[in-house]
Amino acid sequence: MRIGILNSGGDCPGLNAVIHGVVGAASQLGWEVIGFKDGFEGLLPPGDYKVLRTQDTLGILKLGGTILGTTNKGHFAAKLGKGDIAEVPGDIVSKAKRTMEQLEIRALIIVGGDGSLTTGLQLYREGWPVIGVPKTIDNDLMATAMTFGFDSAVSTVVDALDRLHTTAESHKRIMVLEVMGRHAGWIALWGGIAGGADVILLPEIPFDTEKVADFIRQRDAQGHHSTLVVVAEGAHLPDGELATIAENSGGEVRLGGIGEIIARRLEELTGKETRSCTLGHLQRGGAPTALDRILGTRFGVMAVKLAEEGRFGRMVSYQAYHVDSVPIEEAVNKLRLVEPEGEMVKAAKAVGICLGD
Repeated sequence: MRIGILNSGGDCPGLNAVIHGVVGAASQLGWEVIGFKDGFEGLLPPGDYKVLRTQDTLGILKLGGTILGTTNKGHFAAKLGKGDIAEVPGDIVSKAKRTMEQLEIRALIIVGGDGSLTTGLQLYREGWPVIGVPKTIDNDLMATAMTFGFDSAVSTVVDALDRLHTTAESHKRIMVLEVMGRHAGWIALWGGIAGGADVILLPEIPFDTEKVADFIRQRDAQGHHSTLVVVAEGAHLPDGELATIAENSGGEVRLGGIGEIIARRLEELTGKETRSCTLGHLQRGGAPTALDRILGTRFGVMAVKLAEEGRFGRMVSYQAYHVDSVPIEEAVNKLRLVEPEGEMVKAAKAVGICLGD
């Protein structure tokens, strides 16, 4: 038995833990694992891959990124935007399938987010033996309660807020921290609560900068002369627009810059010195937390179990502390967003955090 594995889309902490889990579990069955390099691109003839043995995965648990490389560009189509999907061209699929057949790959484990798993679903419907492993630091896939990489991203946000607290207090400033979160504000919400933020602005909850400014004035009147604001990159501006850097050829925009916009606006409204900081790819890099190492390993082991049982077209899923699986078609295009009236939002408000609404 020979199986393949690839990482597709953005990188995040815990990818190597998945590879570790797959290789370890496969070796126990006497299987050979082929790691395709740079996502789906590694499937194109003549094939760009390497054989992964247990000795090749020694020590990779603690490493960020992925030893296989990954990409969100190339010949394989990705999601164009929220709910807007493009299929992979037939000639590309045919070329990649020849590589699969020549290498006698009996199962292909695709570790990726919504866009990559949408491609995986197309391949499965065309007869490929596909198994999905969810990967998104935004933690926004409906079919799984948590994805690896999310906890590491939140920890990075918390560390940043811990550091910003001291400089904000020293200068009596407003500090605005921009974090990742295109459609879902889970990183901002979890990181903001854990890091002691005073204001959290999310894509799911429309906010008014005037209300945020009033909240900051009230804090000043109460003797709290510094304020920490966390804003998700996908939070909509008061006029309903998104802060964008550029638009790629596929039609999906690169988000960024809302932190600076909010900082300028709050300084105008309050008269307080304000600074902004964007974490960006710092949230994707670095060593994974213990939770992400364990979760990634468990996901990899479950993927091999699904291959052993011939249960293709399924995605590994984590629910109620248990790792199982769901059909890929039930997982893609269904985002798990922060509920404006949900328990976590209510908890944030209960401890005095302003959400701008």
